[in-house]
Amino acid sequence: MVTETVAVPSLTIRVPAGHRIWLHADVATPPGAKGTVLFVHGSGSSRRSPRNRLVAAALNAAQFATVLVDLLTPVEERLDAQTTSLRLDIPLLTGRVVHLIDWLVSYDLIGTLPVGLFAASTGAAAALDAAAARPEVVRAVVSRGGRPDLATHIEAVTSAALFIVGGNDPAVLELNEKALRQLNGIKQLEIVPGATHLFDEPGTLERAASLAAGWFAKYLR
Repeated sequence: MVTETVAVPSLTIRVPAGHRIWLHADVATPPGAKGTVLFVHGSGSSRRSPRNRLVAAALNAAQFATVLVDLLTPVEERLDAQTTSLRLDIPLLTGRVVHLIDWLVSYDLIGTLPVGLFAASTGAAAALDAAAARPEVVRAVVSRGGRPDLATHIEAVTSAALFIVGGNDPAVLELNEKALRQLNGIKQLEIVPGATHLFDEPGTLERAASLAAGWFAKYLR
Protein backbone atom coordinates (compact mmCIF):
# COMPACT_ATOMS: atom_id res chain seq x y z
CA MET A 1 0.00 0.00 0.00
CA VAL A 2 1.42 3.41 -1.00
CA THR A 3 0.81 6.30 1.38
CA GLU A 4 0.26 9.63 -0.32
CA THR A 5 2.54 12.36 0.98
CA VAL A 6 0.74 15.54 1.99
CA ALA A 7 2.71 18.63 1.02
CA VAL A 8 3.73 20.88 3.88
CA PRO A 9 3.12 24.58 3.08
CA SER A 10 6.26 26.70 2.99
CA LEU A 11 6.81 30.31 3.96
CA THR A 12 9.13 32.47 1.85
CA ILE A 13 11.14 34.94 3.94
CA ARG A 14 14.30 37.03 3.74
CA VAL A 15 17.10 36.02 6.07
CA PRO A 16 20.33 37.80 7.08
CA ALA A 17 23.58 36.26 5.85
CA GLY A 18 26.25 38.85 6.57
CA HIS A 19 26.74 42.60 6.38
CA ARG A 20 23.91 44.01 4.24
CA ILE A 21 23.33 40.56 2.73
CA TRP A 22 19.76 39.25 2.66
CA LEU A 23 18.83 35.94 1.07
CA HIS A 24 15.50 34.38 0.14
CA ALA A 25 14.51 31.19 1.98
CA ASP A 26 11.59 28.79 1.90
CA VAL A 27 10.77 27.40 5.35
CA ALA A 28 8.47 24.41 5.79
CA THR A 29 7.52 23.21 9.27
CA PRO A 30 5.47 20.01 9.60
CA PRO A 31 3.41 19.44 12.75
CA GLY A 32 5.50 17.91 15.52
CA ALA A 33 8.81 18.70 13.80
CA LYS A 34 11.70 16.94 15.56
CA GLY A 35 14.60 18.66 13.82
CA THR A 36 15.48 21.29 11.23
CA VAL A 37 17.46 20.62 8.06
CA LEU A 38 19.15 23.52 6.27
CA PHE A 39 19.85 22.83 2.59
CA VAL A 40 23.20 23.81 1.11
CA HIS A 41 22.82 23.49 -2.64
CA GLY A 42 25.59 22.94 -5.14
CA SER A 43 26.96 24.47 -8.31
CA GLY A 44 24.53 26.71 -10.13
CA SER A 45 21.52 25.50 -8.14
CA SER A 46 18.99 27.37 -6.00
CA ARG A 47 16.21 26.87 -3.48
CA ARG A 48 13.92 26.05 -6.42
CA SER A 49 15.91 22.94 -7.39
CA PRO A 50 13.46 20.09 -8.11
CA ARG A 51 15.91 17.61 -6.60
CA ASN A 52 16.24 19.50 -3.34
CA ARG A 53 12.47 20.01 -3.18
CA LEU A 54 11.89 16.28 -3.58
CA VAL A 55 14.30 15.57 -0.72
CA ALA A 56 12.76 18.34 1.37
CA ALA A 57 9.28 16.88 0.87
CA ALA A 58 10.57 13.49 2.05
CA LEU A 59 12.13 15.09 5.13
CA ASN A 60 8.91 17.00 5.85
CA ALA A 61 7.02 13.70 5.68
CA ALA A 62 9.51 12.33 8.23
CA GLN A 63 8.68 15.29 10.52
CA PHE A 64 11.70 17.48 9.85
CA ALA A 65 11.41 21.20 9.20
CA THR A 66 13.34 22.27 6.11
CA VAL A 67 14.98 25.53 5.09
CA LEU A 68 15.87 25.96 1.42
CA VAL A 69 17.93 29.09 0.76
CA ASP A 70 19.38 30.88 -2.25
CA LEU A 71 23.01 31.24 -1.16
CA LEU A 72 23.60 34.06 -3.65
CA THR A 73 21.76 37.36 -4.01
CA PRO A 74 19.94 38.05 -7.31
CA VAL A 75 22.83 40.30 -8.43
CA GLU A 76 25.36 37.62 -7.56
CA GLU A 77 23.32 34.98 -9.37
CA ARG A 78 23.40 37.04 -12.56
CA LEU A 79 27.15 37.48 -12.23
CA ASP A 80 27.67 33.80 -11.51
CA ALA A 81 25.57 32.83 -14.54
CA GLN A 82 28.13 34.66 -16.70
CA THR A 83 31.35 33.73 -14.90
CA THR A 84 30.58 30.62 -12.73
CA SER A 85 33.03 32.12 -10.23
CA LEU A 86 30.86 32.40 -7.13
CA ARG A 87 29.44 28.87 -7.14
CA LEU A 88 32.98 27.58 -6.59
CA ASP A 89 33.89 30.15 -3.93
CA ILE A 90 33.79 27.77 -0.97
CA PRO A 91 34.90 30.36 1.65
CA LEU A 92 32.13 32.72 0.51
CA LEU A 93 29.48 30.00 0.61
CA THR A 94 30.75 28.69 3.95
CA GLY A 95 30.46 32.17 5.46
CA ARG A 96 26.88 32.41 4.22
CA VAL A 97 25.99 29.03 5.70
CA VAL A 98 27.52 29.96 9.06
CA HIS A 99 25.43 33.15 9.13
CA LEU A 100 22.34 31.12 8.26
CA ILE A 101 23.03 28.67 11.08
CA ASP A 102 23.38 31.58 13.51
CA TRP A 103 20.07 33.01 12.29
CA LEU A 104 18.34 29.65 12.37
CA VAL A 105 18.89 28.94 16.06
CA SER A 106 16.89 32.05 16.98
CA TYR A 107 14.16 31.79 14.34
CA ASP A 108 10.64 31.13 15.55
CA LEU A 109 9.83 27.72 17.03
CA ILE A 110 12.25 25.75 14.86
CA GLY A 111 15.13 27.57 16.50
CA THR A 112 14.78 25.24 19.47
CA LEU A 113 15.16 22.09 17.33
CA PRO A 114 18.40 20.20 16.60
CA VAL A 115 20.01 21.26 13.32
CA GLY A 116 21.28 19.23 10.38
CA LEU A 117 22.65 20.16 6.95
CA PHE A 118 21.76 18.52 3.63
CA ALA A 119 24.20 19.34 0.85
CA ALA A 120 24.82 18.49 -2.78
CA SER A 121 27.73 18.89 -5.18
CA THR A 122 30.11 21.71 -4.16
CA GLY A 123 27.69 22.64 -1.38
CA ALA A 124 29.03 19.65 0.56
CA ALA A 125 32.34 21.44 1.11
CA ALA A 126 30.61 24.56 2.44
CA ALA A 127 28.35 22.46 4.66
CA LEU A 128 31.26 20.55 6.19
CA ASP A 129 33.32 23.68 6.79
CA ALA A 130 30.28 25.38 8.36
CA ALA A 131 29.71 22.33 10.56
CA ALA A 132 33.33 22.58 11.69
CA ALA A 133 32.75 26.25 12.54
CA ARG A 134 29.53 25.55 14.50
CA PRO A 135 30.08 22.13 16.12
CA GLU A 136 27.82 22.99 19.06
CA VAL A 137 24.85 23.49 16.72
CA VAL A 138 25.19 21.20 13.69
CA ARG A 139 24.60 17.62 14.76
CA ALA A 140 24.49 15.88 11.38
CA VAL A 141 25.51 16.47 7.77
CA VAL A 142 24.29 14.55 4.72
CA SER A 143 25.98 14.95 1.34
CA ARG A 144 24.41 13.70 -1.90
CA GLY A 145 26.76 13.43 -4.84
CA GLY A 146 28.90 15.97 -3.02
CA ARG A 147 32.45 17.26 -3.23
CA PRO A 148 33.62 16.96 0.37
CA ASP A 149 37.18 16.91 -0.93
CA LEU A 150 36.91 20.69 -1.43
CA ALA A 151 36.36 21.31 2.30
CA THR A 152 39.33 22.88 4.06
CA HIS A 153 38.40 22.00 7.66
CA ILE A 154 37.04 18.49 7.23
CA GLU A 155 39.24 17.04 9.98
CA ALA A 156 37.57 19.40 12.49
CA VAL A 157 34.04 18.17 11.72
CA THR A 158 32.43 16.48 14.71
CA SER A 159 28.91 16.19 13.28
CA ALA A 160 27.70 12.75 12.22
CA ALA A 161 28.38 12.71 8.46
CA LEU A 162 26.73 10.60 5.77
CA PHE A 163 28.04 10.63 2.20
CA ILE A 164 25.60 9.34 -0.44
CA VAL A 165 27.13 8.64 -3.85
CA GLY A 166 25.81 7.10 -7.05
CA GLY A 167 27.17 3.70 -7.97
CA ASN A 168 27.70 4.95 -11.52
CA ASP A 169 29.62 8.04 -10.45
CA PRO A 170 33.13 6.57 -10.02
CA ALA A 171 35.11 9.83 -9.97
CA VAL A 172 32.98 11.38 -7.21
CA LEU A 173 32.90 8.07 -5.35
CA GLU A 174 36.69 8.04 -5.19
CA LEU A 175 36.74 11.63 -3.90
CA ASN A 176 34.16 10.78 -1.23
CA GLU A 177 36.09 7.72 -0.09
CA LYS A 178 39.21 9.82 0.31
CA ALA A 179 37.36 12.57 2.19
CA LEU A 180 35.64 10.03 4.44
CA ARG A 181 39.02 8.85 5.70
CA GLN A 182 39.77 12.40 6.86
CA LEU A 183 36.69 12.60 9.09
CA ASN A 184 37.25 11.88 12.76
CA GLY A 185 33.65 11.63 13.95
CA ILE A 186 30.73 9.34 13.16
CA LYS A 187 30.75 8.72 9.43
CA GLN A 188 29.25 6.48 6.78
CA LEU A 189 29.29 6.07 3.00
CA GLU A 190 26.19 4.86 1.19
CA ILE A 191 26.32 3.90 -2.49
CA VAL A 192 23.06 4.02 -4.45
CA PRO A 193 23.23 1.35 -7.19
CA GLY A 194 22.57 2.57 -10.71
CA ALA A 195 22.71 6.27 -9.83
CA THR A 196 24.85 8.74 -11.72
CA HIS A 197 25.99 12.11 -10.41
CA LEU A 198 22.60 13.87 -10.57
CA PHE A 199 20.56 10.87 -9.39
CA ASP A 200 18.33 11.19 -12.45
CA GLU A 201 17.65 7.47 -12.70
CA PRO A 202 14.20 6.26 -11.55
CA GLY A 203 14.03 5.71 -7.81
CA THR A 204 17.62 6.76 -7.06
CA LEU A 205 16.86 10.22 -5.69
CA GLU A 206 14.04 8.77 -3.60
CA ARG A 207 16.53 6.26 -2.19
CA ALA A 208 18.93 9.08 -1.32
CA ALA A 209 16.11 10.99 0.38
CA SER A 210 15.20 7.91 2.40
CA LEU A 211 18.81 7.46 3.51
CA ALA A 212 19.00 11.12 4.51
CA ALA A 213 15.77 10.90 6.51
CA GLY A 214 17.06 7.84 8.32
CA TRP A 215 20.35 9.54 9.18
CA PHE A 216 18.68 12.66 10.52
CA ALA A 217 16.19 10.57 12.49
CA LYS A 218 19.13 8.87 14.19
CA TYR A 219 21.28 11.91 14.93
CA LEU A 220 18.91 14.90 15.21
CA ARG A 221 17.52 14.19 18.64
